[in-house]
Amino acid sequence: MNDVVFIEGLKAQAVIGVYDWEKKIQQDLVFDLEMEHDNRVPAETDDLAKTLDYEAISNYILAFCAERQFELIETLAEHLVGELIGKFKLNAVTLTLRKPGAVASAQAVGVKIHRKSAVTY
Repeated sequence: MNDVVFIEGLKAQAVIGVYDWEKKIQQDLVFDLEMEHDNRVPAETDDLAKTLDYEAISNYILAFCAERQFELIETLAEHLVGELIGKFKLNAVTLTLRKPGAVASAQAVGVKIHRKSAVTY
């Protein structure tokens, strides 16, 4: 399948980091997602219920970040992708997670992961 629904530049706040001072503050995170989804049925029916609701997914990510605390962005990314695959029935997702300001001389640092569902939807 080559169909992709994407979210680009989603900004969230999270308590994330390994240093004591990081565990006391909210920091900016930026998410890019590419989600495999068969867009033929929603295109044929023009039915929102049959597509990936990127607003619902975006809101889920914002709530996920607000409600949880991690030391590593790798851990946040892995947990989030697992939940997104299950909740939104994604066949596969590529997530790029940036932490701007983590390294003073870099625009951002981060991780990029690609995971597939064990179940085909």
